[in-house]
Amino acid sequence: MSPSQEKSPFVIHNDQFRAILGEAPTLELLAENSAYPFAHEAGIFIPSSNTLFITSNLLQNETGTPKIQITKVHLGDSHGASSSPQVKCEEISSPIPMANGGVNYKDGIIVCAQGSMDTPGGIYYMSPTPPYATSILTKDFHGRPFNSVNDVVVHSDGSIWFTDPIYGFEQGYRPRPRLPSQVYRFNPATGDIRAVADGFGRPNGICFSPDEKTVYVTDTDWIHGDGTTDDSRVSSIYAFDVAYYHGQPFVTNRRLFAMADSGVPDGIKCDLAGNVYSGCGDGVHVWSPGGELLGRILIEGGVANFCFGVDGEMFLLNEHRLWKVKLTGDVKGALLGI
Repeated sequence: MSPSQEKSPFVIHNDQFRAILGEAPTLELLAENSAYPFAHEAGIFIPSSNTLFITSNLLQNETGTPKIQITKVHLGDSHGASSSPQVKCEEISSPIPMANGGVNYKDGIIVCAQGSMDTPGGIYYMSPTPPYATSILTKDFHGRPFNSVNDVVVHSDGSIWFTDPIYGFEQGYRPRPRLPSQVYRFNPATGDIRAVADGFGRPNGICFSPDEKTVYVTDTDWIHGDGTTDDSRVSSIYAFDVAYYHGQPFVTNRRLFAMADSGVPDGIKCDLAGNVYSGCGDGVHVWSPGGELLGRILIEGGVANFCFGVDGEMFLLNEHRLWKVKLTGDVKGALLGI
């Protein structure tokens, strides 16, 4: 635990959380950047190189134009023991317009592009090694540009699922929306793009359960792009069943899985046991597969997104700070299973 934490950051709501924490969970500050909020979204762990790709919060360049910075975090050679002296942050130059969420994909990564006034957003592939070559996979829904693609997950069938809220328009760097705030499924093998879920205020994080029978989507309508909040608006996670009709996947049986009592549930991931983790206004909340709040990992200022590393590691994005949590080694993220 960091010396700056006067009390335990691990809050237990249900005894099941003790099995997740293990006997000696730790919270360690890995990197800090007082100049700008470098650790906001994405959180893509590359196990082969022990590196992490993250994206910043909204910034401005020298001319006052909005921008987002991609950073590659070199985590060092060792796991377990304190690695903060080995951590190095490398700013990456990339043509991806207003990068946001991301996920591992084949031998590289996928990064969500929110787009700009003159460049469409969409889904980009990026190599994880220099010169970080990029290519766009999809940029519109049958000719209608996406709003500001936010977060993404990949299904084992190869399809790419992503959310598309209107934050870019509200923050002044995207044109007026031409699509509802929806969830999409893109099949890179055929080029097919489908809207698979609607009825959201601002769909944000997305992930599958380990067996891929359930897809979780966070709705962050509680906070709008201009920074205004309203406690009567949604700050919740919705669960859907993934069902197949005529050989094609649909999402059915929409249900309220959980509501965050602090801020909004933003980035979302599952572990291999099916527990659901989401970055919230006071840190990371953890729910059982049945929707019961098990516990919290408290981080002052909250966590927008995070990812799992190896053997119970978690990397938490806390705007100006990047933290590492070490849970029991039995905890493994469902995305990589390590």
